[in-house]
Amino acid sequence: MTDALTRLLASNDWLMADGATGTNLFNMGLESGEAPELWNTDRPDSIRALYKGSVDAGSDLFLTNSFGGNASRLKLHNAEGRVHELNRVAAELGREIADKAGRTVAVAGSMGPTGEIMAPMGALTHELAVEMFHEQAEGLKAGGADVLWVETISAPEEFKAAAEACALAGMPWCGTMSFDTAGRTMMGFTSAQLAALVEKLPNPPIAFGANCGVGASDLLRTILGFAAAGTERPLIAKGNAGIPKYHEGHIHYDGTPELMAEYAVLARDSGATIIGGCCGTTPDHLRSMREALETRPRGPRPSLDEITGKLGGFSSPSDGTGDEAPTRERRSRRRG
Repeated sequence: MTDALTRLLASNDWLMADGATGTNLFNMGLESGEAPELWNTDRPDSIRALYKGSVDAGSDLFLTNSFGGNASRLKLHNAEGRVHELNRVAAELGREIADKAGRTVAVAGSMGPTGEIMAPMGALTHELAVEMFHEQAEGLKAGGADVLWVETISAPEEFKAAAEACALAGMPWCGTMSFDTAGRTMMGFTSAQLAALVEKLPNPPIAFGANCGVGASDLLRTILGFAAAGTERPLIAKGNAGIPKYHEGHIHYDGTPELMAEYAVLARDSGATIIGGCCGTTPDHLRSMREALETRPRGPRPSLDEITGKLGGFSSPSDGTGDEAPTRERRSRRRG
């Protein structure tokens, strides 16, 4: 038996993923500094509504509310002893919604970064990172996740540790990094380097790509970088809904449903197979994206000028694969 995502990929030219977790939960009342994962047990109906919003908007897969569900992140909320429980419930609620969808919808167990710096630059060893990711993976597996979804990673060492944990759990997986620093990850990794890394792993992902980052234009430039590397694996594009703006005490993303529809079509034409949104992306955005993907014919690979003409300019002159060093400051962020 193959997993649900692999079956979906085998029978579709493209798949639509979900949108934001944080943005939609903040709209439901999540407070800044609160751990979204605690809502899995404290407010399960809100998490069901989060998942159902994506499914009803046409998503073929959605990510569980477990992005910060590792021991390192949960320790900040005195919940490090609840890793297995919170991840299991996140997946169980997802399984419940997916099984009622009336069509195949894959439940992807979200696994975000630990928030720590990997050795030798930091204190987190490979063994400890694998242990943390493995604990989370086993919870998601127990709850019925179809695949594991490693996301918003910056360091190749952490990506490798998460991959090893997925293997220990006996689970298929996907992986994305966030290229938010002049076309590179915060730790200086490029799109070409990720494309090379996934092929060297003993258990390569079903699909890989990019999520979050700066804006949709930057993310599509990264997708073009993956495609240029010649990868034959399905590519994932999960771009933010525009650029974040601070307004009346809240972060607001300025991307309209119409802009995200353009992004979705450009992502497909750039080479992405799994297309979704990240921070700021709501069900309204997803509905527009789905309609555009279904009704607009596939076109040639877009030029950089075409991307910026439709989505706005890049945040940096380079995609990070040249000689330029990253110049933007490091930002602390969880997936929105």
